[in-house]
Amino acid sequence: MTTPKSLSRTAPSTVSAITIVSSQLTVQTRGAGFTDLTAEVAKFIRDAHAREGAVTLFIRHTSASLTIQENADPAVLVDLATALNRLAPENAGWRHDTEGPDDMPAHIKTMLTATSLHIPVLQGALALGTWQAIYLVEHRARPHRREIVLQFAGSVD
Repeated sequence: MTTPKSLSRTAPSTVSAITIVSSQLTVQTRGAGFTDLTAEVAKFIRDAHAREGAVTLFIRHTSASLTIQENADPAVLVDLATALNRLAPENAGWRHDTEGPDDMPAHIKTMLTATSLHIPVLQGALALGTWQAIYLVEHRARPHRREIVLQFAGSVD
């Protein structure tokens, strides 16, 4: 069996010592929508003197989530919000509505997205693609204070 010529891979790099650096990021949302966290996560990586490894983000809530999505065309975020609203609409007869009609839909939207992200760090930088950004997705209509745990594991300078 031969390897297809359309594949390529860089040489492996090895981390000989693991350091774990943690921080908590607090974000005040304005209500439903996307908040770009990319610059703040990149600053955390710089402040940690990260070299090679991975950063994990974990949101400590059940009605907001994290995602990696396109950062070039704002229409993408509008369409994503539209899709989530179609999948989990308000006033669909949900039993759980303790905090209002957006309560249960927010939990469903979180389940459909992610509460944690894992991003490689290569040569001291996030290994995101050209058009990728890291977003907090607020699923509730009113503003909330959200906490995100950031943790880098790998080698540092």
